[in-house]
Amino acid sequence: MPSAAPDVRVRRIYEAPSPDDGVRVLVDRLWPRGLAKADAHVDEWPKALTPSTELRRWYHGAEGAYEEFCRRYEDELAEPAAAEALDGLRTLAAKGRVTLLTAAKDPSVSHTSVLRRALNASGA
Repeated sequence: MPSAAPDVRVRRIYEAPSPDDGVRVLVDRLWPRGLAKADAHVDEWPKALTPSTELRRWYHGAEGAYEEFCRRYEDELAEPAAAEALDGLRTLAAKGRVTLLTAAKDPSVSHTSVLRRALNASGA
């Protein structure tokens, strides 16, 4: 019997926490500006899952195209430390809802979309 797709959602970290968030996972490499750690209610912060500093700078620079960013980030997720962290996140998602938190202004064109796709494709 095939397992159900994991219950993964994406929210901006600046939104107030919700009781139905499940496990709240910050997926940004840098701590969000202006947000106290006590107010964020972050359960996990797996920095190995975040885009590298170099990739992040490239994407936010003039030459960064989203499709190429996605491809490069998928390559980074295949590296050993990131793959291990992704497996850990898959395990969490198999147990219940996981909310990926980001400071990105538009999460639909950020690494969170790639990460969510990777989790949904996992068969977890």
